[in-house]
Formats: sequence, C-alpha cells, structure tokens
Amino acid sequence: MSPQTPRARSTSRRRGNSEGSTPRHRPDGRWQINLRVTDDSGRASRHTVYGETAREARAKAAEIRKRIEGGQPARDRKETVAAFTQHWIGTSLEASERKRNTKVMYAGVARTHVLSSPLGRLPLDRVRPSHVEGWVVELRRKGLAESTIRSAYTILRAILDTAVRDGALASNPAAAVRRPRVTIKEAPHLTPVQVAALLQAARGTRYAPLFALLVHTGLRRGEALALRWSDVDLERHTLRVRGTLSRIDGALVVTEPKTAKSKRVVPISAPAEHLLRAVHAAQDAERRRAGAAWRETGFVFTTKFGEPCDPRNAFRALRAAATKAGLPKAGLHTLRHSAASVLLTGGVPLKVVSEILGHSSIAITGDIYATSPPTSPARPWTCSATPSTGSRDRSSSPRCPPGEGLQRLPDLRRWELRVG
Repeated sequence: MSPQTPRARSTSRRRGNSEGSTPRHRPDGRWQINLRVTDDSGRASRHTVYGETAREARAKAAEIRKRIEGGQPARDRKETVAAFTQHWIGTSLEASERKRNTKVMYAGVARTHVLSSPLGRLPLDRVRPSHVEGWVVELRRKGLAESTIRSAYTILRAILDTAVRDGALASNPAAAVRRPRVTIKEAPHLTPVQVAALLQAARGTRYAPLFALLVHTGLRRGEALALRWSDVDLERHTLRVRGTLSRIDGALVVTEPKTAKSKRVVPISAPAEHLLRAVHAAQDAERRRAGAAWRETGFVFTTKFGEPCDPRNAFRALRAAATKAGLPKAGLHTLRHSAASVLLTGGVPLKVVSEILGHSSIAITGDIYATSPPTSPARPWTCSATPSTGSRDRSSSPRCPPGEGLQRLPDLRRWELRVG
C-alpha cells in the first residue's frame, strides 16, 4: 500500500475578532473576505465583503474593523427610514420629556413629510447627506413655509440621531446638512383703528372678550384660554401665566407653557381690569342659568356650561370677525403682536416687553419687533411716581432703572391700547 500523502497544514495564525479571512479569488473574478464579529454582549455575526481586487476587498474589511473599534455597528441596517421612523414615533418620541402637544406635532410632521417621501423608502444604509438635501428641496417645491421645513429637518435629524444611538447607523447623514434657514420677518400687527374695527366685528360673540384681552396683555391664545380666576389678581393689577390650553388627542388639556420664561406675571391695564370684571359678572349669570348643568372648572373663558373654550373655536371666531372687518390676514397671534407694537412704540424697554410676552430671550423679541417702525413718536418710559396698590415696586423714585423689568412690576396700566 502506497504511503498516504500528508495533508498540507496551514501555517497561518488564528485570526482575531473581525480580522477577516485571507482574500479568496472567486470564480466570478471578484475577491472575497469573510469576517466573524463578536459584539460586547458576546453575540457573533458573520459578514462578507467583495472587491474587484484583493486590495479593494481588504479596504472594505478594514472599514468594518474601523467601525467596530469605534463602537459602531459593523454595517448600517437595511431597514427603511420610514420603518425606523414609525418605530421612533412609538418609542423614543413617546418616551421623551417633550410636552404632549410637541410630541403630537412631531409625530404628525414625521408621518406627513418623512413616511410618505422618497427618502422614507430608502434603506438606512443607503441614506447620504445628498438624499437629505434632495428631500429639503422637495419640501420647498411643495411651497411649505420655511418654519415648517426647518421643523421637518429637526425631526428627521432627531430620528436619525436615534438610529445612530441604537446602532442602526454609524453616523447621521442629516448632521452633515446645514439646517434650513428661516427668514426673520417683521411681525404683522394692526393699528389701533384696525384693532377697533376687528373688536367691533366680534362684538356680541362669546370670544370678543378673549380677543380684547389678547390685545391688552399680549398673551398667547393658549395662555389666555388656560387662565383661571385664581391666576387673576385685580387688586394688584396682575395676572399669572401658568400653562397653555391645547386640544391633544381629542381632549382639552392644560400643559406647561411654551418656555420656562413663559411662566410669568403680567401687569394689566385699566381697560383689561374692566374687561375681566365684566367677564366674571357674565359668567356668574351663565352659572345661574345653567343650574345643575354648570361644571365648575375655574377657567376665565368658558362655554355656557363652564367648560373650557376650545382653541379651535376661538380661531374660527377670530377669522370670521377679521373677514367681516376687512382684515382677512389677521390672526390671533396678530393681536399679540399688536400689543407688543404699542408697548415698544410707547417707549417701554425691549427687555420689559420681552418679559411681558414671555419670550425665552430678549434676542427673540429684538428679532421679531426691533425693525418695526413706530406709528407715533416714542415717549421715554418711566414707572408711575405712585405705585399701584399691592405693587412690588417699593422704589421712591418715579423712574425704574432700565433692565429690571418685571422684577419690579412697574405700573404699566397707562400703556393701554386705545381702541375706542
């Protein structure tokens, strides 16, 4: 019997984790390297890379090793952007500490502008910055507002940030794209004559007092509708903003204000005090008429049975009054801008106006209103020589130092918007 031919023994050393096999030349002419990867939890996975040359195959294997060493997934997932977005809506977004109405808004924008888009159909591993840029261009072609486009981009970036965190992507392609710009525009506001016309058109409706209060205080719609009588101090001529009323998932809910500085004390003018007293009296009358059907909620603005007023109904009522007054472009926020315009025109310092409006910074107030031309010569702003009853201003000087703002609560009742 002929001696058995000895089997050739490999002299190659045992390769380490993710080092990969020696390039193998395939029958189809390509070069192949197999890699075995073990993650931190001990789970093993196999990956194969191909190249037209052995060098190209080694380069692809080296890229996988580099990703693993950097704590990134060996490869991006092939799950589509739309599928991951749907997962993000139900998990990461829902678990976040964002306000409920913000979560609803984010989910709505994601469903409208990501799920149904060509970008949404792409697998995560194929998304490049140029795809994100193309998606932004498509949103612009649809004629969306600049603010909507920027919000959509912010939401997409948050989605892909989560994909990176979860190991579905090595890097966020949206992070390489400049955030869409929003052009700062002068806030639209009405003249006192136009405000008077709008309030006259709304006279006799349930929402006329709400519109007048927005004009005199500069509150946001949701802030005014969330006001309770416990927030109003007519003796001190102030009201306190504690929340905002919104319709979320079909229910009216009071949530935290827009920003931390939105929680504030707002001085009210003499006409606003008169208005609130009239609202209180009218509500007492409705309570008596409703009898057992009345629901005591404590809100300032209510339905005829004491329930809080729906912000959507307030919007519809304003649109009807604005159209009747020949001001079809006026909105509820226009009344807030009009109040701010009167304060600034009257010489009230920008910082004080910023605090009254509840902006997160004086820079925001400046961007929105600083370019607004005054409608009448500005007067130097001073505090009343005699503080109002209960005012926190204990200074004996008739002039408040600029910059102290609402910390001293000057009597701003004389800065009223005259609409009659």
